[in-house]
This record gives sequence, structure tokens and C-alpha cells, in this order.
Amino acid sequence: MKYISSILTALVMLSSLSTNAQDKVLIFSKTAAFRHESIPKGVATVREILKTAQIKSVHTEDAAYFNTDSLQQFGAIIFLSTTGDILDKDQKAAFQAYIRSGKGFVGIHAASDTEHNWPWYGGLVGGYFSSHPAVQEGKIDVVDSEHVSTSHLSKIWWHKDEWYDYKDVQPGLNILMKLDEESYQGGKMGKFHPVAWFHSYDGGRAFYTGLGHTNESFDVLNFQKHILGGVKYALGQK
Repeated sequence: MKYISSILTALVMLSSLSTNAQDKVLIFSKTAAFRHESIPKGVATVREILKTAQIKSVHTEDAAYFNTDSLQQFGAIIFLSTTGDILDKDQKAAFQAYIRSGKGFVGIHAASDTEHNWPWYGGLVGGYFSSHPAVQEGKIDVVDSEHVSTSHLSKIWWHKDEWYDYKDVQPGLNILMKLDEESYQGGKMGKFHPVAWFHSYDGGRAFYTGLGHTNESFDVLNFQKHILGGVKYALGQK
């Protein structure tokens, strides 16, 4: 009887470890081009909100993490204002295999200014950075209030940030929020200006938000909840 009890205890512990592995994310902030001043604040804030939600995290700027053995411990990967070409051929292959295994991706702000010459990544993130005007307040129209990343928001959200224009926006994205270009100066996309979206991609899940340029943006509770919801989606949590 004691032997059976020990086996059951071990099985429970293994089950717990397996569950925890799926509630763990890698935060990646390597840059090979422009580097955002807000990266340290962003990393610290994201780690804190994940910790509060009992989601473990590891932060790195070491692309060597992108191998099969390292990546399998994470349920999702966050690209936090990454820029430029940051992965080599083998690391790209490991990242593709990771997403194809059913795992998740979260892109924050300059994640869309990353790997411009890698079409697979362009499809994953959903669109590439093209240009931006000065930091200013703008009106966000929340077009999907049911998603876990936007359910806390009202239909209109005024927020101050750096508003990206995008190119190569992928078809079939589930748009969460759009910018009203009449509410600020310098937008170049017209009436259809998505700023946050999600989609299923190559076997995995991807979420992107264009917000997060400034240090101050990470202090905004609505943005913190928006990020947390995106991570939960990427992890497959309801």
C-alpha cells in the first residue's frame, strides 16, 4: 500500500512539472538594428505581470536558446522589441519546428521590425514595420471585445504611444484593435490600420500588439492586461 502511495505521489509530481512547463515563457529582446530604450522596463514589467498570473518566465538576448532542447521547456516565446536579423539558419529551423509543434508566439512593438528578409517570420508576426510619426496620443477602436487580450477594454481606448504603419499585412488575421488615423498626425495606412491581432499559423498560435514603445506605456494597466491576455492566448489558456 505504501509502495502504491509513493507511485501516485511521483505521478502527481510529474504531472505538475508537465503542466508548469506549459506555463513558462521565454522573453527574447535581442536587437541587431534600432534598440528601444524601453526594453529593460518592458522586460521587468512583463516578467512581473506573468509572475502575478503564476506564469514562469526566462529573459535572454542569447539566440543560442533557439535550439530544440532549450525551446521545448517553453509554452510560448515573446519577442519584445526585437529588431533586425537576430537568428541564424539553425536557430530559424528550431524556431519553425517549435511553432509547428503547436506552441505560441507573442510579438510586442518592434517584433514587427525583425527578420524582414525571412518570409516565414513575416507570416508569423503578421506584418512588417514600415514607418511611424512622433509619439502622441491616438484613438484605438477595439473591434474584438471577446478575446482574452481585449475583453477588459471599452470600445474606444485613448493611448499615447509610437504608432507604427505596417506593410505586408497578412490576409486572414483576426484583428483585435485598429487605429483611427484622424485622431493623430502622420498615419499612412488610411481607414484600415490594424494595431493588434492574432491568428493560427503553421500549427501554432501568434499574437501581436504594436503598442509598447515608451517606458510609460508599460505602466498603463490596460496595456499590461492586454499583454497578459496575449500571452495566455499564445499558451493556449482560456
